[in-house]
Amino acid sequence: MLTDTIQTTVLDNRILDYIIFIAAFLASIVGVRLIKGIILNRLKAWSEKTLTTIDDFLVGIFEKKLIPILYFGGFYLSFHSLTLADSISRTVDIAGIVFLTIFGLRLIMALINYTLEAYWIKKEVSTSRQKSLRGVITIVKVVVWGIGITFLLDNMGFKISAVVAGLGIGGIAVALAAQTVLGDLFSYFIIFIDRPFEIGDFIIIDSYMGNIEYIGIKTTRVRSLGGEQLIFSNSDLTNSRIRNYKKMEKRRVLFSLGVTYQTTSEQLKEIPVIIKKCIDNVAGAKLDRAHFASYGDFSLNFEVVYYVMSADYGKYMDIQQEINLVIKDEFEKRSIEFAYPTQSLFIEKQPGSNA
Repeated sequence: MLTDTIQTTVLDNRILDYIIFIAAFLASIVGVRLIKGIILNRLKAWSEKTLTTIDDFLVGIFEKKLIPILYFGGFYLSFHSLTLADSISRTVDIAGIVFLTIFGLRLIMALINYTLEAYWIKKEVSTSRQKSLRGVITIVKVVVWGIGITFLLDNMGFKISAVVAGLGIGGIAVALAAQTVLGDLFSYFIIFIDRPFEIGDFIIIDSYMGNIEYIGIKTTRVRSLGGEQLIFSNSDLTNSRIRNYKKMEKRRVLFSLGVTYQTTSEQLKEIPVIIKKCIDNVAGAKLDRAHFASYGDFSLNFEVVYYVMSADYGKYMDIQQEINLVIKDEFEKRSIEFAYPTQSLFIEKQPGSNA
């Protein structure tokens, strides 16, 4: 009786075939769970003992991407053990292609994200790099999903050759019409890869200056010293000569001072020593040279060069102010007078004049 029942045909398949399908599917579920419970748990325990992040990434890929594929693979192979109508078989095949394409693209994007984060962010932790990376990932995601969907449609039997040819011609037309936009887009990649500046850097472009506030796919925004926001296209920036003060490790400072012609020779010889002592006693400053440079119209001129061992503009001004005050005090102690524009008028008395 039982033998006759399981040999009964329903929708071109015996009851026994359905039992085999269910048993095979349940066996695949058990097999995947064993893999997940034994191998995955061991991999997690191993990854927790290491300092690298790649093993954690691979464990996450295995758990979130490969395990669902194994479940679907077990169902797909078990289901194809049945005798199916062409329409049902086609539907299952299409579902399998869609499923594998989606998970394959997600796997590719996960690999790309990890690679970019590992090589562009984790080498030097910076929030500005993370912000810039978002735009790159968005563009890469659009390209990857576009290519993946094209292959998916092709595998599903759609004739996309004409569509691709049309898109190629249309792409050329769009590229010609949007040269500026595409130029800014490529400039964005140049800025991201070459890193002439980053968010937070203080830059000067021609007569404009300010701090980088935002780097976008099309434009870069700079907050000027006056408070207003300056907006530059990326191609303008890559084609300009930019002075980036954030990259400066130390600041070279040159200044001049003049003393009166009534200053004695001994005092003139002493002035470079005084200046050296004043600068050496200021933290963060390093003297390069101090010389009696020239005879001016109304002053004896000294030229001084020193370095501020920091790129911070506020610190530079604090050090310059401290040096100026110390030099002023030392000159007053020695009665050395600073020169200022003066003219001396000499009157010559003529012979025979009563004046």
